Amino acid sequence: MEIVLIILVVAAVALLVLRSKKRSAAAAETALADAKADARQSIERLGGQVYNLIGTDTPSKQALADASERNIAAGSQIDQATTPEQARLAKQTALEGLYYIRAARLAMGMDPGPEVQGIDGQQQAGRVTEDRKVDFEGREIAASPDPSDRTPNYYPGGRVAGRPVPAGWYSEPWWRPALVAGVWGMGSMFLFSAMFSGMAGVPEETAAGDDMGADGAGDGSGDDYSGGDSGGGDTEFGAMDDGGGGMFDGGGDFGGGGDFGGF
Repeated sequence: MEIVLIILVVAAVALLVLRSKKRSAAAAETALADAKADARQSIERLGGQVYNLIGTDTPSKQALADASERNIAAGSQIDQATTPEQARLAKQTALEGLYYIRAARLAMGMDPGPEVQGIDGQQQAGRVTEDRKVDFEGREIAASPDPSDRTPNYYPGGRVAGRPVPAGWYSEPWWRPALVAGVWGMGSMFLFSAMFSGMAGVPEETAAGDDMGADGAGDGSGDDYSGGDSGGGDTEFGAMDDGGGGMFDGGGDFGGGGDFGGF
């Protein structure tokens, strides 16, 4: 009799464990499906803009090229996503692309369109609020809140290799080497200080070139990416380096922002 009771207890426990696993698996599938559906909304929105806009000047053409690369990267990410986190990263890539779309539209004198959900690190990074130019490693690097032939490279703000880079227009994608290498060069703190020190829209820690660390960009939506270049936060999606300073590396992180000069 005791043996029978033991067998019944063991069977009941096994049944409970099995049901629990099935519920967990079902919940995980639902979460993944929801995350993918959410990401695809942003990806489809980005794709529609990419294929319907044609740049009319250097800043808008560069921004649209960066947006197109984000569109390709986001599509690849969502196709390969097997977890909600990976789907979220795909969405963040698409959101980054949408910031480039807004930048391109503004550069062409068009209405920027609907607001875009923030991406990681934007609030901490701040935004360029005045024209600046500095001499760095034998060349002049300029920053401006507005696009021009002198500053045709847009960045929506975020962190690169752990450091916040303000949103704005730049003469060159000077953050690209850090994105590719994953670390900043020896003179980078001087560049941050000279470029952003005392700028109203840039926090002191950003001007100092402070490292935000792995968890430093949880503003707004809490999305987060890692290792990107031609524009957004700090995103990694494979090894696709764009002309505007972007690199994608299979996984990444993404987040929420604030006001970036209308972008």
